[in-house]
Amino acid sequence: MQGKLIVLEWKQMLRSRWLQLVAILFIFVFIAIVMIQQLALPDIDGFTRQTASFLNLLLFLLPLFTLTIGSMSVAGDVESGWFSLLKTYPMKTFQYVLGKFVALVLSFIFIVLLAFGVVFTFGGFFGGVHFPYEFLIVAFCLILIFSSIAILLGSLAKNRLHALSLSLVIWALLLLLLSYAVMAIGTIVPGHVLQKLTIGILHINPVDWLRFGYFLLSGQTAVLGPTYFDLIEFYQSVLGKIMFVGLTVLWMIIPLLLATIKLKKFGVEK
Repeated sequence: MQGKLIVLEWKQMLRSRWLQLVAILFIFVFIAIVMIQQLALPDIDGFTRQTASFLNLLLFLLPLFTLTIGSMSVAGDVESGWFSLLKTYPMKTFQYVLGKFVALVLSFIFIVLLAFGVVFTFGGFFGGVHFPYEFLIVAFCLILIFSSIAILLGSLAKNRLHALSLSLVIWALLLLLLSYAVMAIGTIVPGHVLQKLTIGILHINPVDWLRFGYFLLSGQTAVLGPTYFDLIEFYQSVLGKIMFVGLTVLWMIIPLLLATIKLKKFGVEK
């Protein structure tokens, strides 16, 4: 039953005009970045403008579209009565949540791989494009974490419009408002307090967390500056790597568990 649900949900998402527009947008922007880098900028190794552009694009757009599309999908099921119908089948609430999660993850992984594939093909006409494998790891982790958060937001929303509003608020909070808040606080507190605050927010903001993870994986931690020296040294140790993976996995699991608990209120668990 769960396998059929995953296939059904995946097909519905791939047919969605929203998802198709997202795929076109990613392909267009990726190709634009490649053309600018290949035609206007010199070929430089390391953390280049092209690398920074791709990283910022992934961190900015993937959470936005994953949150909105995923949360509206769950809220739409509850609003339309489709979720109540599914509850009449021998399927547990967590199976429904997991099915939506897997379908959403597969859909966005397909979009990212499609965009990268088109860019590689197109970039071949300009002498080739080189992507570090860390990009794919960060992209997949972004999809997994924000798909999980999207399912939770969808379970909390009363309807699709409410889900959209919640998603935009959470996206703005994680991508914009927290950074502005840190900058504002930094004008009135001592430097050592600001440093601890910055490191604390790093651990509760999955966007900053995965950006930090990219620099760890790529060995380009010098970009972060001396503020993160002790933190970098810790997470490069064996214990630090285990903790990094563990915290990343918790970001994926906890929202799904909370969504399951919330959705159980709409029916009797089978």
